[in-house]
Amino acid sequence: MQSTENKIKEWVIKQRRGKIFFTNDLQNFGSSGAVRLSLFRLCKEGFLTRLSAGIFVYPKYSKFLGEYINPSIEEIAKAIAKNEKIRIIPTGLYALNVLGLSTQVPMRVVFLTDGTPRAIKLKGEVAIILKKTIPKYLSFKSEITTLVIFALKEIGNGKVLDSELQRIKEVLSHEKPEIIKHDAALAPQWITETLLKLIENG
Repeated sequence: MQSTENKIKEWVIKQRRGKIFFTNDLQNFGSSGAVRLSLFRLCKEGFLTRLSAGIFVYPKYSKFLGEYINPSIEEIAKAIAKNEKIRIIPTGLYALNVLGLSTQVPMRVVFLTDGTPRAIKLKGEVAIILKKTIPKYLSFKSEITTLVIFALKEIGNGKVLDSELQRIKEVLSHEKPEIIKHDAALAPQWITETLLKLIENG
């Protein structure tokens, strides 16, 4: 009979490199104690990497860097959302960075969610914050317009530069106008007006 450790290792090897998984994915391989001990051993030998409590990755090797790399905060957050069957929306500095409006890489990313609000530590530091939000913010249809809306909220009313508006206009050109209008209607009034102006002048 295979040990819990061997069962987990065999299952992980069948996954793609970079696969993020959770303790509850392994509950059929043994008792909770046996699973925890097996994960500890597999991390110690370098086969797996522990990202946070109950969250692990089968690390991917970067030939460019010459080392194993961890997934991005966004990849981890999306994996958590999928595992918990919740919705998440990125906000603030993260939205600015993704859109190319800022070169600053946030060390702590806030996601709005309909799930349980909490802080998630990566490498011992709080890196992901899940914050409860109102239902309308989970009704956006487009990832592009969602990022734009929260980037504008971060910049602030009356503080958006012409160069930033030009970049946002370029980003919005990849989305259908009717979807932009739908999402714009859910945003604060000044953002609604900004988005509509951008697509009308497009």
